[in-house]
Amino acid sequence: MQQVTGRDVALVVIGRNEGERLKSCLRALKIYASAGERTLVYVDSGSTDGSPQFASANGCIVVELDPSRPFSAARARNEGFACAMDHAPENEFVQFVDGDCDVAEGWIDVAVAAFTERSDVGVVRGHLRERHPEASVYNRLCNMEWRQTPGEIAACGGICMARAEAFRSVNGFRPDVIAAEDDEFCVRVRQAGWKILMVDAPMASHDAAILHFSQWWQRTRRAGHAFAQVAALHGKGEERYFVRDRQRILIWGLLLPGAALVLAAFTYGLSLAAMLGLYALQLVHIQRGCRRRGWSAGDSWVYAFFTVISRFPALQGLIEYHWRERSGMNPRIIEHKRSA
Repeated sequence: MQQVTGRDVALVVIGRNEGERLKSCLRALKIYASAGERTLVYVDSGSTDGSPQFASANGCIVVELDPSRPFSAARARNEGFACAMDHAPENEFVQFVDGDCDVAEGWIDVAVAAFTERSDVGVVRGHLRERHPEASVYNRLCNMEWRQTPGEIAACGGICMARAEAFRSVNGFRPDVIAAEDDEFCVRVRQAGWKILMVDAPMASHDAAILHFSQWWQRTRRAGHAFAQVAALHGKGEERYFVRDRQRILIWGLLLPGAALVLAAFTYGLSLAAMLGLYALQLVHIQRGCRRRGWSAGDSWVYAFFTVISRFPALQGLIEYHWRERSGMNPRIIEHKRSA
């Protein structure tokens, strides 16, 4: 098998008003890129904090997205990939990084080794960790959500390394998918015959910076939009991708509370009590599932509680997706993070 080196890896960073988070990200990657004369591209989605200027001053090839078209992480990664290939078409792999992440030392070599060992692997992912899980319960939740078991997986986040051949074979990300664009991409990668591999090694640290309930609500609202959009695209196939997630949102966020409210006057409020009882049972069910995965009791209860109440902001996002589709409106990114 052909020996692959780190020189065959291009680096694509995407960002929007990440401020100091982006500076930390690029400083670390600049050292890696300079050591091997590797292509380092930064793609900016309308930042107003000087991010493009900082990136340019630190040796990045800068792509500023045309604001006349809707921004999305998918579009940014696609344009970053195209730019990297234009500058160095010999690159066999592209490491995608979000501007709020610091890539772990040694990760690039680990990922390249995984590709070298298996020619059928199209995407490689490692462990993503929240940098400040103690800062808020919402950061803590992110740290829990990103836990994945090593081995072949169905999907991974957009912070990953992709084989250029695999990326081209599916035409990259769909730029009109504004959330869970990574899940949608991974579905098509697997359908094209490639594998997605989770390796047991640190990949990056991430600064979620979710410090307020309103930010968590927006992030979860975006997830509801994602479930609706990706299920519309891939819900009719064999795996019915995100269909069950969409059903859970409708049942727990709309049908159950709606029925309880309608019946409340006829049941002297007993329907509302029954509804709360069902939510309590769901809470315990999720908590026990987390414990079986080896999570601590504290983490399990936190995850279960926020999973139960997440149905309501997710329902908002789901409704927004269908409203926009029927109205013929272009999807717009749903932001939860404040400018750094």
